[in-house]
Amino acid sequence: MDSSSSLLRMEHIPGKGRGLVAAQSLKAGQIVLTESPLILYSASPLFAPSSSPFTYCDHCFGIVSSYPNIFPCPSCSNHSFCSQKCLSLALNSSHSTWVCKALISLLQHPNSTLLQQHPPERQVQARFIVASHNLFLQAPSEFHTLLSLHGTPDSDILDVANFLHSLISPLFPPQSQFSVDLTAQLLAKDRLNSFCLMDPYSPDGPQRSIKAYAIYPKATFFNHDCLPNACRFDYVDTSDEHNTEIVIRLIEDVPDGKEICISYFRMGRDYCTRKKILMEDYGFTCECDRCMIEANWKENEGEKNNDLPHMLFLCKHVCERKNCAGTMAPLPPKDDVPSNVLECNFCGNLKKNDWDVA
Repeated sequence: MDSSSSLLRMEHIPGKGRGLVAAQSLKAGQIVLTESPLILYSASPLFAPSSSPFTYCDHCFGIVSSYPNIFPCPSCSNHSFCSQKCLSLALNSSHSTWVCKALISLLQHPNSTLLQQHPPERQVQARFIVASHNLFLQAPSEFHTLLSLHGTPDSDILDVANFLHSLISPLFPPQSQFSVDLTAQLLAKDRLNSFCLMDPYSPDGPQRSIKAYAIYPKATFFNHDCLPNACRFDYVDTSDEHNTEIVIRLIEDVPDGKEICISYFRMGRDYCTRKKILMEDYGFTCECDRCMIEANWKENEGEKNNDLPHMLFLCKHVCERKNCAGTMAPLPPKDDVPSNVLECNFCGNLKKNDWDVA
């Protein structure tokens, strides 16, 4: 795991499968993983206009309006880039000649009306299959890494795979070995392993939309906990050339050998909502300490238990800014000195940590 390899190790976690544990004692605020995406693709449906008020670069997903010039794809009118550098990088990777032609063909396909009649999600999945095949053509070893991730097709995914394969397979090069089964395998990997890249935060709304999906092959092994000891940060709206990297930072100290977990959604959600999301989106029931306590609560009983340790944890680490509720984690230590400033992973808010003051 690059420079983070000495900080984490993979282990079998009872009841969860593979997970990541601390390979040494780690401190709150410490960055344990920084990783570039294996695959990155737009969350905008192929046909329906994006619901986002922003226009994005189709390579780095930064806001195009933040840059003085816009650089369109020379072969199509559907993709634009924030700089000549992003355009050049895209033409040699995510928006290769084959990808460009494939997306144009999908838009002009005789059955495009049929695709438009499906939910917008299906059009986004078509983008993912095109991006996956491009990965297969350009980086076979990385494609096999994608296939090695967790995820098994169910009957719903098989139905979607049959439909999308009938549309996209004629676009594959002759040497392609893509089958319906392989398409289903890819869709299953995407469902369980993708992270969302979001619109910028606004205190006055609307709720942040998803602008892109990314799969980070190492970060995907962080299991879920409703009281996590780590959280993800991304800096996609910065001008840094590594803006699509994911950063995993610790919320609190973690001893050697303890599992490091993140929350798959914002922590402030109630038990019933969390249970529904985890079962529908990830296929499991959480049995963390928080869920074991809240499963037996009656309506509004949580308001009577504000002094419980996990309620105090939420008060400390859930951002209070309007329209946010992100996770507050300490800034990275400097010279091994812990920071007393917390940063929100959702809105970027900074506040002094007064909770640990005696």
